[in-house]
Amino acid sequence: MSTKPIFRVIFHNEGEIFEVYARQIFQSELWGFIEIEEITFGERSQLLVDPSEERLKNLFEDVKRSYIPLTSIVRIDEVEKEGTAKVTDAKSGNIKPFPVPPSPGSV
Repeated sequence: MSTKPIFRVIFHNEGEIFEVYARQIFQSELWGFIEIEEITFGERSQLLVDPSEERLKNLFEDVKRSYIPLTSIVRIDEVEKEGTAKVTDAKSGNIKPFPVPPSPGSV
């Protein structure tokens, strides 16, 4: 029996590091973006509530598909099982954007 893979996508956005789990990721037709679909979250029957995960659930509640710039991606892993989605502050100097070569018209 084949199960759908689960991907952990870590990216930075506005001074924070987002870690989300999704069933589908692929190169977008929009140049320079990765598309993530079917964002998953832990079971809602847990007694303890993680405020970071709740914030992400609210943020992505009605999102069908999200486009993440390639330069914001820290890493993408295919994992065995879903973990806890979270948002953390990016410490100064901890994450640096991927260097992008200048476009031919800007030189």
